[in-house]
Parts: sequence; structure tokens; C-alpha cells
Amino acid sequence: MTAASLAVALLLILTVFQAALALGAPLGQGSWGGRYRGRLPAGLRAASAVNALVVYPVAIVYVLVSAGLVDGHGLPGAGSAAMWVLVGFFSLGTFANLISRSPVERFWSPVSLALVVCCAVIALAH
Repeated sequence: MTAASLAVALLLILTVFQAALALGAPLGQGSWGGRYRGRLPAGLRAASAVNALVVYPVAIVYVLVSAGLVDGHGLPGAGSAAMWVLVGFFSLGTFANLISRSPVERFWSPVSLALVVCCAVIALAH
């Protein structure tokens, strides 16, 4: 599986998870610091909705365009620069997940780390 394919698969998993949180699934212990058991409060559900509807889908588009799998003519910042931004973003996520007090949230650490590696591979291929 290519780095881009793996990254897209992981981003889709994160998108579904964030959408479930936004819709009120009782998975709060696995997100946002793990402070909330069960359903997230409204503000964090809204933030999860933004992740599911904007952040992760945009990341998917940039991965696909930067890897040359889809045409992104005119997409600002596509290419290695965008991938290095995602490397930084997912590195922060990896760190945040690793230091979480919630063992459930720490589960996401390898997912974030895999995204760091995938985005770095795509960036270096440019």
C-alpha cells in the first residue's frame, strides 16, 4: 500500500470517528483529552464536526494532490510544503495523544504517527 493510500485510509477512519463524536456517540474518553466519558459537550461536538467536515477532508485532498493521484491544478500550497505542514500537525497530535491521561485516547498515537510517516514520505518524494 502506498503512503498516500495508507494516509487516506487513516484519515477516513479519523473522519468517521469525529463524525460519530459530533453526532453524540458515547466515545468522549477517546478524544479531546479524554476528560469526558460518554457523550461530548456541545462545544466539543461542534469541534468534532469541523474536524469531520473540514479538517480531515481537506487533509485527504492535499494528500491525494501532493501524491499526484488527483489533479489539484490551482490548489494553493499543494506539494511538499503542504505535506510538511501535515507532518507538523500530526506530530503535535501524536504528542498530545501520547501524553493523554486517557488510555483510550493514547490508542490514537500510532495512527497519528503513521500519518506523520506517510506525509513525510510523500513530501520527500516531491
